[in-house]
Amino acid sequence: MVNTKHDTTSYENCSYQREISNINVLYDAFMKAKVDSDWKPQVQKFEINLLTELVKLQKELQKRTFKFSPTNDFILNERGKTRPISGDNIRDRVVKRALCDEVLIPSIRKYLIHDNGASLKGKGISFTRDRLDVHLGKYYLENGSNKGWILLGDYTKYFDNIQHDLLMDMFRAIIEDDLAIWLLEKVLEQAMIDVSFMDDMEFANCLNTVFNSLDYNEIDKTLLTGEKYMRKHVNVGDQVAQVAGVFYPHRLDNYIKIVEGAKYYGRYMDDFYVIHHDKEHLKDLAKKIEIEATRNGIILNPSKTMICKLSEYWRYLQIQYSLTETGRIIKKINPKRLTAMRRKLKKLAKILPEKEFVNYYNAWFKNYYKLMSKQQRENMNKLFQELREGYYV
Repeated sequence: MVNTKHDTTSYENCSYQREISNINVLYDAFMKAKVDSDWKPQVQKFEINLLTELVKLQKELQKRTFKFSPTNDFILNERGKTRPISGDNIRDRVVKRALCDEVLIPSIRKYLIHDNGASLKGKGISFTRDRLDVHLGKYYLENGSNKGWILLGDYTKYFDNIQHDLLMDMFRAIIEDDLAIWLLEKVLEQAMIDVSFMDDMEFANCLNTVFNSLDYNEIDKTLLTGEKYMRKHVNVGDQVAQVAGVFYPHRLDNYIKIVEGAKYYGRYMDDFYVIHHDKEHLKDLAKKIEIEATRNGIILNPSKTMICKLSEYWRYLQIQYSLTETGRIIKKINPKRLTAMRRKLKKLAKILPEKEFVNYYNAWFKNYYKLMSKQQRENMNKLFQELREGYYV
């Protein structure tokens, strides 16, 4: 029977694992999945018939008859990146939430290094930036100066190029839940790419070449006949894809941190850094990382992988940094990010409900307010209030 009181207890760190098809698990998953989208008609309709819908989901999962629906695809411009996003209906989000919360996240946690800052509970961009501050501070104390270097790396079209078979091998090695493995396969089937336009040679080599979903969207749809599918790519916006993004490079993380002994290393999804006093050491390390990344189905982006002086301005996760002679860490927001955010707010105010618009702005402001000058903060808040009064009051 569904517990009508929503239990907010976190099971992420518990050794006890609940069944994905358990009715209370599905109820908890729905309560989380509906956050910030309870205004949508499909969510409201699902909630009106909640018990019936949850029992239906339970039976479909137990009998392995559950099927994911086609996604709602759109383009999103965020943090300087343009990405195709896939949106799920509420039924699919409930199942994926249950899969992630009850099996995937508890299973992968012990395999992740502390300085993998990707967005699990207690982690995220703010965590990663804080860890970078800690590493810079420790480096300065250890070396007594700001003389040193930072290797900044980026993985090419990261989510587009996650290989399904490699990912499934990683999950199968740590997960014994048959239903979870079955659902993972279904999620990846949903994300497969129709590459019927490729000739036989291109298809045979497609896993070894960079796939770009933005370019793929420009392909004539009449060429996509369903004859050939590429088992690479995950749908950004899908919770399972986010968990996969956190976990996929864990072998590479451990190689850099443990085998190569990089004390001052951190990663957030496809962006990473390594701090060291010797530039030649970092050059050699970059070559080793490229080789090891290729072995693990990850492609290093040569145009965005560089070595910079700590004492000069360099950029990580859209923030400009510099380490001074006194050990002070200077941080500045990229002015282009403010311009882009102002434009984005003007667009979002026209299409989002007030609650979502306010939450979006508050989350962004919380992440960046310490990096803005007093005048920049005042200007952004002024625009936000003007848009709120103009569109919602």
